Amino acid sequence: MRDPHGGHPPHSFEVVDSEILYDGAIFALRGDQVRMPGGRVATREKVEHYGAVAIAALDEDDRLVMIYQYRPAIGRRIWEMPAGLLDGGSDEAPVEAAKRELVEEVGVEADDWSTLVDVVGCPGFADESVRVFLARRLREVDRPESGDDEEADLVIRRVPLADLVTGAMSGDIVNGPCIAGVFAAAEVVAGRFTPRPVDAPWADRPTEYAARKG
Repeated sequence: MRDPHGGHPPHSFEVVDSEILYDGAIFALRGDQVRMPGGRVATREKVEHYGAVAIAALDEDDRLVMIYQYRPAIGRRIWEMPAGLLDGGSDEAPVEAAKRELVEEVGVEADDWSTLVDVVGCPGFADESVRVFLARRLREVDRPESGDDEEADLVIRRVPLADLVTGAMSGDIVNGPCIAGVFAAAEVVAGRFTPRPVDAPWADRPTEYAARKG
């Protein structure tokens, strides 16, 4: 894995021109003109995104705090970890966004934070990357009023980690960062891996959309 090109310099996919095709509230669609290895220039569409965080909040009984919520893109409710966009500005550290989302969505704070996994779900056309944090030493706090948005309809449960592994394998859990976080948390609990520091380098954290939004 260290030298996939066998010592030869790889082709640089130069973007020679770019156009914003759609600019929305949480993502944008961009059309790039990219130079291919043979010299041809081809159009490649790219979704720019804020990026996001998700939280594997693990209690002393090896249960994760999970939410069951409606997702309009697929038209149904699914089980997920607490999560949220990195839309708090460039000065907000990802772990601070995670702490905020954990309180807002499920009314939980944690004293022990670490980095579990980073997930790029659709690298063929989107730059969205999700950092999944592991949060331990949990305590319950008051959850803010959520008004009339999707969060007002959340179901919150603490689910045994072993049941979530089974749910991922059976297809009952389909959220990508959630599946990655479940298996990574299971490996940590089993003692096979140690999570990374909370401020570990995040090579693929999206920056372009947030920078344009200011």
